[in-house]
Amino acid sequence: MSDHIKHECGIAMIRLLKPLDYYKNKYGSAFYGINKMYLMMEKQHNRGQDGAGFASIKMDTAPGERYISRIRSNKGQPIQDIFSQINQRINEILEQTPSIQEDLEAQKRKLPYLGELYLGHVRYGTFGKNSIESVHPFLRQNNWMHRNLIVAGNFNMTNVNELFDNLVKLGQHPKEKADTITVMEKIGHFLDDAVGRLYKEIKSEGYTKIEASSIIAKRLNVAKILRKAAKNWDGGYAMAGMLGHGDAFVLRDPAGIRPAYYYKDDEIVAIASERPVIQTVFNVAFKDVKELQPGKAIIIKKNGKTAIKEILEPLPRKACSFERIYFSRGSDAEIYEERKMLGRLLLPEILEKVNYDLENTVFSYIPNTAETSFFGLVKEAQNYLNHKKEELILKEGSGITQERLRHILSVRPRIEKIAIKDAKLRTFITEDSSRDDLVAHVYDVTYGAVAPTDNLVIIDDSIVRGTTLKKSILKMLDRLNPKTIIVVSSAPQIRYPDCYGIDMARLEDLVAFRAALALHKERDTYHVIDSVYEKCVSQKDLDPSEIDNFVKEIYDPFTDHEISEKISELLSDPEIKSDVRVIFQSVDNLHKACPKNLGDWYFTGNYPTTGGNRVANRAFMNFYEGKKERAY
Repeated sequence: MSDHIKHECGIAMIRLLKPLDYYKNKYGSAFYGINKMYLMMEKQHNRGQDGAGFASIKMDTAPGERYISRIRSNKGQPIQDIFSQINQRINEILEQTPSIQEDLEAQKRKLPYLGELYLGHVRYGTFGKNSIESVHPFLRQNNWMHRNLIVAGNFNMTNVNELFDNLVKLGQHPKEKADTITVMEKIGHFLDDAVGRLYKEIKSEGYTKIEASSIIAKRLNVAKILRKAAKNWDGGYAMAGMLGHGDAFVLRDPAGIRPAYYYKDDEIVAIASERPVIQTVFNVAFKDVKELQPGKAIIIKKNGKTAIKEILEPLPRKACSFERIYFSRGSDAEIYEERKMLGRLLLPEILEKVNYDLENTVFSYIPNTAETSFFGLVKEAQNYLNHKKEELILKEGSGITQERLRHILSVRPRIEKIAIKDAKLRTFITEDSSRDDLVAHVYDVTYGAVAPTDNLVIIDDSIVRGTTLKKSILKMLDRLNPKTIIVVSSAPQIRYPDCYGIDMARLEDLVAFRAALALHKERDTYHVIDSVYEKCVSQKDLDPSEIDNFVKEIYDPFTDHEISEKISELLSDPEIKSDVRVIFQSVDNLHKACPKNLGDWYFTGNYPTTGGNRVANRAFMNFYEGKKERAY
């Protein structure tokens, strides 16, 4: 998308099911798991560039030997930084103790990160600080091996305050209110409780304290712990965790908002946020990588036994449609076809806007991530022209001349590479007027490809704030002097805040919201804004399940077309000579293109969890009161 928007995180987990010497003999390296984790994290780099973290667990270590290792980075290239440090530490130890270079058992004892269970995380900070303390995985330490907990996730919770208060009521004293901490401590509380109960039970059976440890590992019911911990979670999440003795899990939210996929064979269990990551790294087929279903957890016991357990009763499936439009890599077979369909479905409205004149219409795309939907749009334009050619040829029949036939057949969609981003250009001047001038030159344009009689159609993934369009892209495109600039969004109008992992929490940042406000002012109906505020305030202290999304009333008086027209006006700077039009995907067409991912709350205000309506109303109250706070 042309607007920079922080979003999403990515998780990766690998459990090696064979002894380390198996991988050394078959693949030539005992570091097989570490190498694969590096690839899985790099293949999800698109999901997080603010930070990255990695943790490992060694199985069956002796007391006094380190069995958990963790490393995190928030540097410019965090994944590379992490694995560079890991490589450096391992090499230093191998150089200092050459006697262990051929001794795998000694390597496992001495070398950090060399283990059987791995968890990785790539982070986009959706809110707040990007300090190293905010980077996953998070570690909850204890001298009891079973009570050590490592957590990393792709998630946001809407009810952090309630979760925090629940911990306080349990007698805990959390060190901060962040949702990651509250989630980890909630799991940790029930983990502690389960281990304590098992210890008493096993002691009563006559086992010694030392014997109890291994029995606890066998009997620990991870699914039961997760059911208790996640009972009151409200949000979208794919939550991954490892216990110190070697159990591991990934839990997906009951609406399926955040994605998770897994693969298992007799050598490994691999889990990731995106299917193609597993396909590529392990060279396996599409059908072999399974989607973790909503409300379920994949649980891997210390002995390697793997099971899928229902933790929470599934809600109506509302998997995030933005995953398909933009966030996930387009190399997924299903996503690739869905993005092409998103482009194809936009053609009818484009044809109306250009008065069906494709001979004088140029198609292009910005940014590169919109390329796949662009392919779909162009393909549909080709189909449309082929149909028109058939009609003309049949209509003119045998009397058609060769010259006329040649002209009819020569008409095809005009495709050009219009914009090229100058990655080296930096807007180093902070003064607004000077900075805006520099921003307008972030893209280079291809001169000579567009005539003054042409319509220029540019497809984008989505239009969120519209800032980059107004200050940069439209001014840049206007240098080509087209008759009309038509910006086409493969996503519908973004009208509501997100509270499940995307950085779209402030209503006033959304150009669709600003357009609705402008229409109310024009039509002397701005009293609706005051009315909506009063309704939001009246319900702010209710249980989330009783709250209505009153922000919908701000959009209700207007058609999608009216809001699109107003957005066109808001984004068209007085300096721009071309006529500017903006087209958005319809929600119905979005559902046609992405039938398995029907989560559309940012477009419709239909939130999949009870906390969503409260967040929308709180975001509006913040806007109305002039507060720059987070709505959840």
